[in-house]
Amino acid sequence: MALPNGHTQDLRRPWRETPLIHSTLLSKHAGCQIFLKLETLQPSGSFKSRGIGNFLLSHLSKVPSYERSKIHFYSSSGGNAGLACVHAAITLGAPASIVVPLSTSAYMMDKIRAAGASDVIQFGASWVEADTYLKDTIMPDAQNRGEIPVYVPPFDAQDIWDGHATLIPEILAQLPSPPDALVCSVGGGGLFCGLIQGLDIAGQSDTNVLAVETHGAHSLAFSLEHGALATLPAITSIATTLGARTVARQAFEYGLRENVRSVVLSDWDAMEGCVRFADDERIMVEAACGVSLALCYGGRLKRVLPALTRESRVVVVVCGGSNVSVGMLGEWAKQITK
Repeated sequence: MALPNGHTQDLRRPWRETPLIHSTLLSKHAGCQIFLKLETLQPSGSFKSRGIGNFLLSHLSKVPSYERSKIHFYSSSGGNAGLACVHAAITLGAPASIVVPLSTSAYMMDKIRAAGASDVIQFGASWVEADTYLKDTIMPDAQNRGEIPVYVPPFDAQDIWDGHATLIPEILAQLPSPPDALVCSVGGGGLFCGLIQGLDIAGQSDTNVLAVETHGAHSLAFSLEHGALATLPAITSIATTLGARTVARQAFEYGLRENVRSVVLSDWDAMEGCVRFADDERIMVEAACGVSLALCYGGRLKRVLPALTRESRVVVVVCGGSNVSVGMLGEWAKQITK
C-alpha cells in the first residue's frame, strides 16, 4: 500500500495492515454479520499507531536527513497516544519523551518506559496541566540543549487523521463489498475523523458510522446536544483513554452528518463488552474499546440501526488499548455479575 502524503522511501512505516475477521459468535449475538478490524495488533496495541505514526513519519519526511538526528518527539499523553508515539519514534530511529498527569497509573507509565521512552515525566493533576508544562517548560529546555523538539498532538491534526484514514482502503479490500455500517469509539475524535475522511475519499460517504462513547467521557455527544463545540465539566468514566473533555472541531462537524449516529453507553456496558469479548474471541481490550463491542450484545446494535438484517455487514474497529490486564477483566467480570 502506498504511503500517504508522498513519504520518502528511506523511512519505515510505523504501523501495519491488520486483519479483518468475521466473528461467528458476535454475529449471532448482534443478529447481523460482524467483522472485527483488529487494531489490537498494531505495534503499540492500538489504532494510535496509525495516526501518531503517520504524524511522525510525515514530519521526518520533510526534514533533511542530516537534521533528523536532532529531532526529539514530545507528547503529553499517559495513554495510548503516548505509547504509540514512543513505538513510532523508536521504529523511525528518533527519541521520544512523554509527559503524563498524576492520574496516570504506574502500570501505563511502566509500559511507556518499556517501549523505549527517553523519559517519562509526571506533572499536573490533569492532561491540560501536563500539556501546558510540556509546551512551556520541557520543550523550551530541550531547544536550549540544541534539540529540535517536535510536539505530537494526541488526536487533533490532519496528519493524524490521514493515518487513521488508511483503515478504509484496507477494509474495502478485505470485504467482498462495502460494509453497511462502521462502529468506532470516540475520545478526542481522531479515529472518527480519519474514518469519515477515508470514506469520503473512497466514495462511500453514505456508510452508516456509529460514534460510540461512555457516559462521563461523552464529549462528542455533549457537543451535539448543545449544537456547538462544548467542553465536558469533567471526565468521570472509567474509560480514561476516551478522556478528551472537548473533541476536535472537525469531529463535531462530522458528527452533524446524517449518516452518523452518536451512541452513549454506560461504564457497565463497556465492562460487559470487554469481558464478553474476552470470553468470545480470547482478546483483551480496554474499556474505551469495549464500549464499541458492547453494541454487539443485548440487542443494542439493532436498537440503534433497526434496518439491519441478518445479512447486513457491520465492521467494528477493535481499537484495542493497553490499559487493561487480566486482573482488571476479573474485577469487571465480578461487577457485571452482581
